[in-house]
Amino acid sequence: MHSAVLLIEFGSIILGLGLLGRFAARFRFSPIPLYLLSGLAFGEGGLLPLGASEEFVATGAEIGVILLLLMLGLEYTASDLVSNLKAHYPAGLVDCALNALPGAAAALLLGWGPVAAVVLAGVTWISSSGVIAKVLGDLGRVGNRETPVILSVLVLEDLAMAVYLPIVTALVAGVGLAAGSVTLAIALGVAGLVLFAAVRYGRVISRFVSSDDPEKLLLVVLGLTILVAGVAQQLQVSAAVGAFLVGIALSGEVAEGAHTLLSPLRDLFAAVFFVFFGLHTDPASIPPVLLPALALAVVTAATKIATGYWAARRSGISVKGRWRAGGALVARGEFSIVIAGLAVTAGIEPSLGPLATAYVLILVVVGPLTARYTEPLAAWWARRRTPHDHGTADRLPEARTQTPVRD
Repeated sequence: MHSAVLLIEFGSIILGLGLLGRFAARFRFSPIPLYLLSGLAFGEGGLLPLGASEEFVATGAEIGVILLLLMLGLEYTASDLVSNLKAHYPAGLVDCALNALPGAAAALLLGWGPVAAVVLAGVTWISSSGVIAKVLGDLGRVGNRETPVILSVLVLEDLAMAVYLPIVTALVAGVGLAAGSVTLAIALGVAGLVLFAAVRYGRVISRFVSSDDPEKLLLVVLGLTILVAGVAQQLQVSAAVGAFLVGIALSGEVAEGAHTLLSPLRDLFAAVFFVFFGLHTDPASIPPVLLPALALAVVTAATKIATGYWAARRSGISVKGRWRAGGALVARGEFSIVIAGLAVTAGIEPSLGPLATAYVLILVVVGPLTARYTEPLAAWWARRRTPHDHGTADRLPEARTQTPVRD
């Protein structure tokens, strides 16, 4: 009887997620807020709390986090990461300063303590690579000159997670300074070793994993990733970091094949993860933190726009491209929830989960709008401030030509 209820509940969850995803695709926006809302509806204090399938959903959610980070690692080679770090690290530092500090300050002002401050700093710092990539594709901006700048900022954020996640894991586990230092040293050592092996022996590793049979390739990559993630977690290093490093170690045709095979699994289990996060957030706990979440969203939307504008200006992009770069970086999503989930699981601060949920819901909806309208609004404001030149002085060179220029 229990297994029948489990199958009915889990089947209903998957079917509902599929329908929500189709609805979101129809109106061209991210399904993440719908997944979070569905979790809120069927979780603690929701309309119809789930019982039998909760443990199964929790396991699926953990696999979802692992696959999210694996797929992220597959996007880059170790050499790409090293070159991006060398060329664009100032933009990464500005990004961290402008967007992590507001989250940390908000947690301290709310009286949540230093551990919650470190967690909320990560929530407000990390942009959503998935949402931003989809928005750039939908808007036809993949070939624009500012797009590499946007991607560089995202890559640096992803790199920073390899250091940040072990720190957060140690802090939320309540370990002492010495144990936390050992954990971080292990994480950095493993990351450095994997990056070195990927650069030096990437072809050998990929050849070992490679297979012409899609089934065998899928099983080997998935099994290796979950194994490494489990070992990493056993060593008090985040399982997500282990999965990220496996993705970096794979390259070439293996990475492309694994990406194609694992994308549907990633989408499935990532959706389950968002539902799981919503399940553990009481809807009644969101209204008390809605105002702080809204204020934090406004502040960090502005700081992300400033980050993108500065990074694009540093790369010699025109003013229009600078505003487009800034607007594109606003969306938060999957990794903000992953970071908040670490604190929620550890029971660090009861209000942190609801605030993170509300914050992500706001910015995952606002992000595509800022990507589309930041540059036109900035141009309108510039024309309004100089009304006597009939709008010609503030126009960019692209605006005076009849042929579109993708800058």
